[in-house]
Amino acid sequence: MGRKSLKEIRQLEIIKVFYKVAKKEGLENTSIAKIAAVMEINPSLIIHYFKTKDELTYALIDYTLEKYLTIYRAEKGTNPPSADTLAVVIDDLFSRKWNKLFDDGLFYSCYALTFREKKVKEMYRKLTDSLRLRLTALIQRCNDAGLIEVDNPRLTADLIFALVDGAYFYLSVSANAKAFDEKIKDYKAEAYRLLGIPDVIFSS
Repeated sequence: MGRKSLKEIRQLEIIKVFYKVAKKEGLENTSIAKIAAVMEINPSLIIHYFKTKDELTYALIDYTLEKYLTIYRAEKGTNPPSADTLAVVIDDLFSRKWNKLFDDGLFYSCYALTFREKKVKEMYRKLTDSLRLRLTALIQRCNDAGLIEVDNPRLTADLIFALVDGAYFYLSVSANAKAFDEKIKDYKAEAYRLLGIPDVIFSS
């Protein structure tokens, strides 16, 4: 990958401030004017890079995908994968680290747009497909290396993310930290069961 252009750097700066403001104020209450005020710049400078708030929202969703894909950092450049590679990814998926990659309220505010906007629906489909495809590929590589024996890596990855999505949606309404940790431990154990390996082997 080459160096980022000045335009890309400026756009990322705006997106990050948009995220912070929307996390605090709510997506519907966030405007280009508010973002500009926080950045202490003229709103026209934001409009130079993002003509409308919709364009900015689309960029934020792309930013979400990049944030979530960092969960696969452990497998980067590891060929074949080690026993720890899959364990790190699974542990991270079922951790507070994953839960805090992107604000729940903002994630679901953007997700709500999928019911009204075809473009946003397609972007969320791309986001979820990308995460599942990366996990499928990792499971297949572990299969090929003889670390696990999974008959259907794609279905297994799908089921693991069904656990992840359902778990965090349910736990997002729970303020009990102890219950959160206990439930996540149960969900992670089920993910290991789907992979056909006891979690005690891989847990740190």
